[in-house]
Amino acid sequence: MNNRIAAANLCLISMLLAGPALAQSATSGADARAQRERATCDGVQQDKAACLREAGAARQEAARGGLTSAPAADYDANAMARCKEQPAADQADCEARVRGGAGSTTGGSVMGGGLIREKVTPVPASATK
Repeated sequence: MNNRIAAANLCLISMLLAGPALAQSATSGADARAQRERATCDGVQQDKAACLREAGAARQEAARGGLTSAPAADYDANAMARCKEQPAADQADCEARVRGGAGSTTGGSVMGGGLIREKVTPVPASATK
């Protein structure tokens, strides 16, 4: 009978300790992610306080299920729509930069402030005498 009581007590103690341990592991996962985000804010060219505010806002929005990635086609459609806002003479060049291809280069990074797209169009010199 003493063995049964000891086993029951051990089982009860194990269950009581398991609850906080599980909650702590979930919390420590969120804490680890927050630490990674804070470390990322150390290496960006942005005010650290603003970076931390944005990371916190993104974390809250993700918890609500509001952060989703748009398909690449949506980004392309958005870029092409912005080209329509350019003067008519510049629209074709804008669209060529967005699509890439011959004579186009893309440089920069999001961390550095954005992507820079360039398209070089050779123009022959005019024949003047």
